[in-house]
Amino acid sequence: MQKKKIQWHQGFSAALRITLQEEMEFLEIQEEYLLSRKPLQIDILILKKKKELTIRKAIGRIFRRYNIIEYKSPEDYLTINDFYKVYAYACVYQSNTDRINEVDPRELTITFVCSHFPREMVRHLEEVRGIHTKLAEKGIYYLGGDPIPIQLLITPELSREENYWMQNLRTDLKAGGEIRELMIRYERNRKRKDYEDVMDLITRANWEQMEEEKKMCDALNELFAEELKEADERGRAAGMESGLKAGKESGRTEGIQLAKQVFRLSRSGVSESEIARQCGITVEQVKEILE
Repeated sequence: MQKKKIQWHQGFSAALRITLQEEMEFLEIQEEYLLSRKPLQIDILILKKKKELTIRKAIGRIFRRYNIIEYKSPEDYLTINDFYKVYAYACVYQSNTDRINEVDPRELTITFVCSHFPREMVRHLEEVRGIHTKLAEKGIYYLGGDPIPIQLLITPELSREENYWMQNLRTDLKAGGEIRELMIRYERNRKRKDYEDVMDLITRANWEQMEEEKKMCDALNELFAEELKEADERGRAAGMESGLKAGKESGRTEGIQLAKQVFRLSRSGVSESEIARQCGITVEQVKEILE
């Protein structure tokens, strides 16, 4: 007869309740508690193929073998909860391997990227964890005092020379010299997919400014007519599809109107959470329409 594997956890839970029975009316014990409703997912993981490789750009000088990156959009903010979530990701990544210490914890780094300096988070880390913030380069802050090297990148403050495209991932580009320079730089690389992807996003995020600049500059109009048209068509198609899905209970017409309303509010600079509130849908549905 094959011996069954003993399930120790259930017995431990029972023994724990017995041990704490005098205070059990004031306690709640949840067994096999699910930590996340969604799969745990790191925004970006950068792996060095060669351990001795040195990254020349300042944002990568802190990098070691395994580098975890958390990115916040221009409208979003980095919170205390975000710090602990990403720190937990680093711990899970280290431990979720076939062999013990397969991922050397000394080779881990964490990078937070956002548009706004997270004062509350930084204050909490200093007061509670003894982690001190030091300005290393323009827009690059090292969070010292933890075994894992951690850095904070504030994109609007980063060196323009080294981080031009990352700096332009925002919604407040100005018509005139700023957008014209962007277009000129893009023209040099317009057939490369990464440049196409980032330009498509920037165009959609700054639609009104792009249209204004397009009217002002005939050369720009000719150069980027195709990009602006394609970005508009992709956005409208995605919006129609997601809008119809979100509004299917109210019918096809309502779904189309919903998509149009979401796009109109987004182009006016309204945040996703506020769009969701005004349109009576979830933030996830707003993101689906705008993707």
